[in-house]
Amino acid sequence: MSLRSPDSFDSCFMQPTHQSNADSVSHAFVEQARTFLSKEYLPKLERCLEQLSDEQIWWRANSESNSIGNLLLHLCGNARQWIVSGLGGASDERLRQQEFDQRETIPRAELLTLLRQTMNEVDRVLADFDQEGLLRSYQIQGTTTTALEAIFHVTEHFSMHTGQIILLTKLLAQKDMKFYDFSDGTPQKTVDGSQ
Repeated sequence: MSLRSPDSFDSCFMQPTHQSNADSVSHAFVEQARTFLSKEYLPKLERCLEQLSDEQIWWRANSESNSIGNLLLHLCGNARQWIVSGLGGASDERLRQQEFDQRETIPRAELLTLLRQTMNEVDRVLADFDQEGLLRSYQIQGTTTTALEAIFHVTEHFSMHTGQIILLTKLLAQKDMKFYDFSDGTPQKTVDGSQ
């Protein structure tokens, strides 16, 4: 019977813990991205659209600015390209410049349907994603990137444009969006109807 040295004993038993910690972090990262996209940003965008007319959704401050409608098309195109196609394997049929060139009014209900369908597809891909593959390389938008970078990119991209849409909505609707209730001194989410 041979005895292991303390170093080999530790490495033998520490590896599974290290791996399970990595799995936990990977799982937490993907789940947090899903939460931000589906439970934070999507409800805020829905609430913004509820406050606006089709004309307001397609209003632009000047020719260099994007309308809310353009930003929504852009968010859907980006999320589909990076997550649904890039990570999920669906065909990439994105025509990015058309997202910004769109001038004809697409009705609010149609934009909401597109946004919700896109986010459902994104959430399905992320729910089924092999989280051990976060560092695997993918070709997306002509660049080599990892799944982690792709998910992080889409999440921060959604955050940035959601903020722009909220600002434009407040400007156009001239009202507080009441995403949070601070009446008892602590923030309570109200955007999804729950507190």
